[in-house]
Amino acid sequence: MDPLEFHRGKVCPLNRANVDTDQIIPKQFLKRIERTGFGQFLFFHWRFNDDGTERSDFVLNDPNYQDATILVAGDNFGCGSSREHAPWALADYGFRVIIAPDFADIFYNNALKNGILVIKMDEQQVKSWMHKAEDGLTLDVDLKQQTIQASDGTTTSFEITPYQREKLINGWDDIALTLLKEEKIAAYESAK
Repeated sequence: MDPLEFHRGKVCPLNRANVDTDQIIPKQFLKRIERTGFGQFLFFHWRFNDDGTERSDFVLNDPNYQDATILVAGDNFGCGSSREHAPWALADYGFRVIIAPDFADIFYNNALKNGILVIKMDEQQVKSWMHKAEDGLTLDVDLKQQTIQASDGTTTSFEITPYQREKLINGWDDIALTLLKEEKIAAYESAK
């Protein structure tokens, strides 16, 4: 995983609640075994018409949100099935941070394990950022300080467990954490 200590990004507002993993990445695109290449299928049925043309009424197709790396979404984001492909698609598309009032537990953990900072934020704050994003909003997310500074000058704090914070700052996935104990593992194996 790429380390994530500080991130400045443009906000894309997804003003929908209960966005499930089937909407994030539809089942017909789950045939790949690698973690890359899923971004092109992100929110596929919302982004594209049946003939493959872009839908002008979907936020990701709005030129104002091109290159957005922070997704601000409604309540219960990532509900539904437990597919890890959902965070893969979001990360491959370019999102590094997702902010919502609440997340489905499995999605929340899968996102963190795949290097996406997911932040639970008060619903009023989320709605405010969604509204401000319509006129262009950039957020500075400081994981070390656990603060978010908006381009309007306001600063908000957020919570994350120290364990998840350390993993993201250092870019450690579960394999990297295991390899931190490589000497002890080798010592144990040689003692057999």
